[in-house]
Amino acid sequence: MLRILYSDEHLVAIDKPAGLLVHRSSIDAQEERFAVQLLRDQIGRPVWPVHRLDKGTSGVLLFALSAEIAGLMGPVFEQGLARKRYQALVRGWPASGEGRIEHALARDPEKPSAGQLLLPALTDWRVLHRLEWPLVTDARFASSRFAVLELRPQQGRRHQIRRHLKHIAHPIVGDATHGKGPLNRAVAGHLGMQRLWLHALELELEHPLGGGRLLFSAEPGPEWALLDDAQ
Repeated sequence: MLRILYSDEHLVAIDKPAGLLVHRSSIDAQEERFAVQLLRDQIGRPVWPVHRLDKGTSGVLLFALSAEIAGLMGPVFEQGLARKRYQALVRGWPASGEGRIEHALARDPEKPSAGQLLLPALTDWRVLHRLEWPLVTDARFASSRFAVLELRPQQGRRHQIRRHLKHIAHPIVGDATHGKGPLNRAVAGHLGMQRLWLHALELELEHPLGGGRLLFSAEPGPEWALLDDAQ
């Protein structure tokens, strides 16, 4: 059963577990479980996702309870009016404690960037803590360094956080597309579990029918405690 964070007659927010698709996708055609289907069955009415989380990402996911409300919510995300906060485990130690990634992104990350319109994209980040594990992922070093970052994307470009962190050479651990395969496998073996280490902590926006400011939040799951225990 999905954990419901908030519901009214127009919206419902859940804490999506890692590994669950939001809706059916040709990219993962063999998958048979989807958040849309599970939530619909759980609350007994149709739902419309108003933004995206990747399959591997956990955390706050918002749905509309009618097509009309979904239509009102679309511009909120398209125009960057929703404030989002994430947490990620990344490779390496950033040189400073905080920063901003300003790097335009092609609309479709699954196609070559050449020839595509590049869209403005900003992501603010800060280091929550640094980790060093007795894990050899490079023969030159006897240990491996990682950092847990807080991230605030200012837009909602597809895979924005994942692509931006790759751009600054601090890819998210467990990212099979934008990360490092050998590192991902080594960390999965070290921790005893495999996942994309990205979690949607908060989503803040105005209610579409003037019901005031809404803030949805989901604490990281217990697996994040493994990170400190692994040192």
